[in-house]
Amino acid sequence: MESSPTPQQDLHTSQNRHTQTLTRRSRLALAVAASLLGIIGLAACSPTSNSATTATSVNAAPNVQRVAPGAPGKAPTWAFSGKTGIGTSYEPYTQGQYQDAKQNPISRVWFSLAQGILTETMYGLIHNAQLKELQFVVTGNGFVDTEKENTISSIEYLDTDANGRPQSLAYKIINKDVEGKYQIEKHIFTDPDRDTLMMRVTFTAFEDGITPHLYVNPHIDNAGANDIGRIDTHTKNQALVAYTAAKDSSVMTVKSDLNFVQATTGFVGVSDGLADLADNGKLDTPYQTTSAQDKSTVGNIAFTASYPTLIKAKPVTFNLAIGFGKDETQSLANADASLAAGYDAVLSKYNTGWHDYLNSLSAIANMTNNTTDSGKLLYTSAMVLKAQEDKTYAGALIASLSNPWGDTVSAAVPSTGYKAVWPRDFYQCAMAFLAMGDTQTPKVAFEYLKKVQVTEKTPGFTGTHGWFLQKTHVDGQIEWVGVQLDQTAMPIMLGWKLWQAGVLTPDEISHWYQEMLKGAADFLISGGDVNLDWNHTQITPPKTQQERWEEQAGYSPSTTAAVIAGLVAASEIAKEAKDPDSSSRYLAAAKGLSNSLEKHLVTIQGLLKNSADVSAPYYLRLSPNGEPNASDTLAANNGKQGLDQRQILDGGFLELVRYGVRGATDKLINQSLQLIDNTELEHNLRIKYEFTAKDGSTIPGFRRYGNDGYGEDTVTGKNYAESGSNSADQRGRVWPFFTGERGHFELALAQAKGELTGNNAQQTKQQLINTYVQGMETFANAGMMLPEQAWDGVGDTTRYHYQLGQGTNSATPLAWTHAEYIKLVRSMTDGQVWDYYPIVPAALK
Repeated sequence: MESSPTPQQDLHTSQNRHTQTLTRRSRLALAVAASLLGIIGLAACSPTSNSATTATSVNAAPNVQRVAPGAPGKAPTWAFSGKTGIGTSYEPYTQGQYQDAKQNPISRVWFSLAQGILTETMYGLIHNAQLKELQFVVTGNGFVDTEKENTISSIEYLDTDANGRPQSLAYKIINKDVEGKYQIEKHIFTDPDRDTLMMRVTFTAFEDGITPHLYVNPHIDNAGANDIGRIDTHTKNQALVAYTAAKDSSVMTVKSDLNFVQATTGFVGVSDGLADLADNGKLDTPYQTTSAQDKSTVGNIAFTASYPTLIKAKPVTFNLAIGFGKDETQSLANADASLAAGYDAVLSKYNTGWHDYLNSLSAIANMTNNTTDSGKLLYTSAMVLKAQEDKTYAGALIASLSNPWGDTVSAAVPSTGYKAVWPRDFYQCAMAFLAMGDTQTPKVAFEYLKKVQVTEKTPGFTGTHGWFLQKTHVDGQIEWVGVQLDQTAMPIMLGWKLWQAGVLTPDEISHWYQEMLKGAADFLISGGDVNLDWNHTQITPPKTQQERWEEQAGYSPSTTAAVIAGLVAASEIAKEAKDPDSSSRYLAAAKGLSNSLEKHLVTIQGLLKNSADVSAPYYLRLSPNGEPNASDTLAANNGKQGLDQRQILDGGFLELVRYGVRGATDKLINQSLQLIDNTELEHNLRIKYEFTAKDGSTIPGFRRYGNDGYGEDTVTGKNYAESGSNSADQRGRVWPFFTGERGHFELALAQAKGELTGNNAQQTKQQLINTYVQGMETFANAGMMLPEQAWDGVGDTTRYHYQLGQGTNSATPLAWTHAEYIKLVRSMTDGQVWDYYPIVPAALK
């Protein structure tokens, strides 16, 4: 079996891995690279060598044109979603909110890195992208390279402790030309005092004639089809300015402290600088703007700016600043101020902020003893989760700072992708913060949840209140409107945990019971009419309109586990809030659901068995009508035809153990697990796959469920964003957080068997750590980002050349995966499942 890549091995992205085999650049190879960028007829000609070290004024060429032709340009997309890094400045709360003050300015800029370059960069709200990508184009004797396609990339953290643990989300990327002609080193971070991203760049040429050019593709205000670009020659060192025609448009300004020799803006694939560089390696047909003064011409635009030609073996270092603002004056002022403050001062303050946050995590130092990488991924995960919180709406925790399969997803109109709030993912993150000893963030997050609960104030809603919206923007704007009962239970569960931890006082939990949790608990019992947007339905718990994968209606083990735990927690909270009648009602409902669990979710007439003849009874992934012995068919979705419910497994029933609804030694749980572990099932129905950890041991990975189509086509290699429900060959891959879910179960099982006490206790615990904690660490990429999905070895890898266990282009980093890792490490540290609710088994006796 092929080993999954370690952070040390995975030094380059999947798309440029093929460049290692290049030994020479040819006209054909250059044309192929150009076609990838949407440029037709690119030919390579040798540029004139120029060893000048000073720059002439920008746009000094005699044939400068004012307005670029070719609107609207190539159709815009987002960037590759397999991020190797994300970052933002750490900002402290002021009375539970992010409040701008002279002594504590708030920087609202987030960035992501992929394929060795800067990708989606957000300003304002966390989902509001302003930039698709910024990279360098390099010209030399007979070639025009793009940094993304023609270099081998490595990434590391600028600030680490003596054990190699990252201490801030500041990165160093080194991109080496595949033929050794040049090297680009970049340091990337944000300015904590301003809405600015900073980048220090060091270029080194190893032969004569090497010229770097900056390439910037804006996507202002979360879309790439409405932009206007302008070269501002009236400021020192000139500026690249992007905005839209909208009156309230954000503005992005790019400046450098090394002056450009030449700069141009144009429409991507038609009149941008890449086409201009193709003929002779120079920008000799520059354009000042993409639109006349009436701002009537918009599209997918890009800037290209040339730096002086390099002297061989003489590195050149310069700083870039990308300033953002509500107008040109503000964005320019931010860029100028960050450059004036200087690299050292800005980086020092950025690092100090993250040091302060890490030092506030009271539990994390001890937790490192229960990792297999000295805590490197643990510290990274702590910062990654905190970085994925909005800074206008404090506590708004998003699912991922990425757009799944983004390089194939249209950016013509705004979309949040995973940069949005799901209460389910939200719960995982809040519990992870608490596990690290951060009590502020989960409290602020819990209080934020009121914003996404359905009430009489929810626009356009009629029906029964109390449930939580499926997916929203961080400001509460409704995006998806399915009803998922686990997402209504989890806020109650979180409230109980915070109360028990002393984060919420008795008065506070009583307040939130009346304000938010009582309505949620009532909905979990009675359901009701739902009328919102397309959704007109009657909810009758425990049947959910959507289970935790947001795809099917019916009776779900994982959903029911959360509903039972939520109702027991609500019963306890209701007592504290002096509401004994509701407390009794919630507890009775929880017991009723527990007593009928197997009736609705366990088949005794199963269609599956393993080689040891283990078969029914077992838990189903989902029973549409709560009749698990019937031949009911699950709904078709993600390109997959619906199959008999008795053919489809998933590990969702493990949540019953995690929350305390069933014991770890429960016979049905363990018999169902034996079928989950059956690696002889055909690939479409198979759940478990095996991978090789850094110590050479075998670690497990698991798919969401059999017949999952949310992933890549096994024949064509196309991803879900391209094929969706149009291909029966779509295949969902391994999700690394399931390795953590299984680790939690195995810990609970060892505890139930008494294996965590006695002479062999430490050996048992260490084996669990080596298998499950190390297992999750195995799935981290070079930047220690954990993915949503990892390649399972099934299907065609020609497109991205994925290695076994490598994160795919679905979404990285996934907050849920990082949260599960943190919780798993805390559970191993305690010898007790962190998400366990001891009141549940006590109440269900």
